[in-house]
Amino acid sequence: MSRKRTALALGMAAAGVLSVASATATAVPRPAAGSTTVTPAGHSFKASLSGKATLKAGAVTVTCTVSVATGTVPDAPGNQNAAGPVSSPITPPTYSSCTASLPGVTPTVTTSGSWSVSMQHGSPVTATMTVPAGGLVLQTSGLANCTVTAAPSGPANVSGTWANGASPSLTFTGATVPVTVTGGFGCPTSATTSAFNAVYTITDTTDPTQQITVGP
Repeated sequence: MSRKRTALALGMAAAGVLSVASATATAVPRPAAGSTTVTPAGHSFKASLSGKATLKAGAVTVTCTVSVATGTVPDAPGNQNAAGPVSSPITPPTYSSCTASLPGVTPTVTTSGSWSVSMQHGSPVTATMTVPAGGLVLQTSGLANCTVTAAPSGPANVSGTWANGASPSLTFTGATVPVTVTGGFGCPTSATTSAFNAVYTITDTTDPTQQITVGP
């Protein structure tokens, strides 16, 4: 290579290094999460399914019309976080009155373990439901005997949104849940994720005249 080309190549390489260094030096870090306050502090609440909940794995969809969970807003000052979400433990949600999209198949949903839900104030208010490892197991019987296990490898976070108001609500729309599926004919054994859809209405069971509210 000629001296002229060598100098040009080295110059371009140096420029590239400087460019990367400059980009690294001037990179703007992500802003910290905003403050969150959940009130009333220490109040218990109940989450009741509004309409139906669906869990879809592969070509199989299970629909349940009854689901309930309960929890408690942390006592002050735990109900406030200056730079992030506020988390509350909840009971494992129960699911009943369930049907499957496959004819001749009966689904049963069991839940267990330590579940929680966290709220982050913003626009919209975001919510994250944490499913413990193996905390939800869907089994079908009849023409297809399948077992769908949610969060098989460890706790999984399910993303949703929260709405304040006279009837506060927690909504999950197409939320992704990691799963494993085992079984024989008719079971979606290749599925690794499931889509979860549900809307829960939240009531304050400590004082029904008040509403659970997420603010800054």
